[in-house]
Amino acid sequence: MNILLHICCAPCAIVPVEELRDEGHEVTGMFFNPNIHPFQEHQRRLETLREYAEMVPFPVIWPEDYPLEEYIQAVCSLGPDRCIQCYRIRLDRVAGAAKAGGYDAFTSSLLYSRYQRHDQIREVAAEMSRQHDVPFLYRDFREGWQEGLRLSRHMGLYRQPYCGCIFSEKERFYRPHRTAKQTAAKEPTVDRMPPGCG
Repeated sequence: MNILLHICCAPCAIVPVEELRDEGHEVTGMFFNPNIHPFQEHQRRLETLREYAEMVPFPVIWPEDYPLEEYIQAVCSLGPDRCIQCYRIRLDRVAGAAKAGGYDAFTSSLLYSRYQRHDQIREVAAEMSRQHDVPFLYRDFREGWQEGLRLSRHMGLYRQPYCGCIFSEKERFYRPHRTAKQTAAKEPTVDRMPPGCG
């Protein structure tokens, strides 16, 4: 099949691209991620994907718009439920492009990350499949997690330190002011997203 692969970042694309090609599919990538903030971070991830796509190589669709305002308006009041709307914005665009471009199906590199909400991604993709009348090709790419990490390091690809949105950036780095007594107390362990998760 001719597959349109939504790509959140280059490190997360490695395993999906390899596995889909090994299955005999033709793969075209699409980088559409208005959730990534600030813009310089968006561009750095875009350029890293461009590097990877030239190494492999494979074609990538590069939408010219960056609808950050649309994304912020859609998710800012949702709190921890924002991710499903973020998936919906991105996969809606990709499914529409797959239909318009005559692709046999679409999928996403988001299905590679152990730190994304896998079941929600699958549900939203199925919803977009029905809405745009184009098949969604489901694969659980998480089994290749360690291999993807190894290969991204070997290729020297930029590996981002947070998911992409301004909210995840805050969760990753923000530490509220603490009193000396609070600082001395033992802090709880928090499971944080490692570099390379889109």
